[in-house]
This record gives sequence, C-alpha cells and structure tokens, in this order.
Amino acid sequence: MKCITVFCGSSFGKNEIYKRTAYELGKSLAINGINLIYGGASVGLMGAVADGTIENGGHAVGVLPRFLSDRELAHKRLTELILVDTMHERKYKMSQLCDGVIAMPGGFGTIEELFEMLTWAQLGLHQKPIGILNIDGFYNSLLKFVDDMVETGFLKSINREFVIVDKDIESLLNKMRNYTPPTHTKSFDKPR
Repeated sequence: MKCITVFCGSSFGKNEIYKRTAYELGKSLAINGINLIYGGASVGLMGAVADGTIENGGHAVGVLPRFLSDRELAHKRLTELILVDTMHERKYKMSQLCDGVIAMPGGFGTIEELFEMLTWAQLGLHQKPIGILNIDGFYNSLLKFVDDMVETGFLKSINREFVIVDKDIESLLNKMRNYTPPTHTKSFDKPR
C-alpha cells in the first residue's frame, strides 16, 4: 500500500487518547512510507493525523471543498492540497487516490464516508481494504449493529468480511496489507 485515506473527526473528542492515536497513526504511515490522504483540515483528529505524518517526514495530501478552505480550515503544511467543489467530489477523489481506507473516531461525516466505501466494496466498485482503528472501543456499538444486520438478514455474512478491525495501528496495517477481498459482492433478492 502506497497511499491510505484516513477518515476521522474534525474535533478531538473528549478522550486525549483519540488525539494521541491520530498523531501516532500519521507517524506510523510516514515511517512505513505510506502517503496520507485525508480531508485537508488543520483541526481535530484530521489535523493531528496530518501533523503526525508531516512531522515524521511523510507525505500528506488533503482534499478539501473550497467552502471549507474559505473558512481557513486548510492545513498549511501539506505536501499537496486538492480543492474540490463539493463534499461528494471530496469523497470520490479521496477514494481514487488511495490503496486502502482507515476510519478513526468521528461523527456523522466519518461514519458516512466509512459506509460509502463499504457500500462501494459490496457493489464490486473497488477491492481496497477498509480498516477501522477501534480506539478505546469507540466502534464497538457500531460493529454490534453491523453484526445485527447480518443476524437479521440485511447483510450477508461474507460482506461483513469487508470490515477489518483492530485497536493497534501496526496490527491493523498488517491486516490491511494481507487483505484478500471476499469473492462475493452484492446480489439482490428477486421480486416475489
């Protein structure tokens, strides 16, 4: 993997471990020679992961909608800043530039980005590894919900395999490097 997109919050959350781990993820990407692709902002976990990459000699590429750049949220030390017109363009561009995705703690935007990538994988639009860095059990409830989708028949168990989870950065990166995508993609029930 040469480039990983990181989806994460534009705030730090209430636990210092989120900020610390975001920085460590950025640092780990730099040390492993993996370019960071992310949302381009200087604030919250987004800024921390970029700082971790940049301050350890890595390349950080931000993709930011112009309307957010106008609010002075753009990180000033990026290797490259790509400006786009819409949030949809941002997400698409980030997906095109990467070899894999990691979701860290975040809010609605982070979850939406994660599930969009999972949906695209399910539909066979990409075969990239999708990792969740489950810091301090942040994603436990969401993962339980995904398991409930399988249990209730709304998600095939093979598609659950798209979700790669670990609480440790290096372990997650290793799982992503060794990822083999499921051979089955989305099928639709026939009308009755």
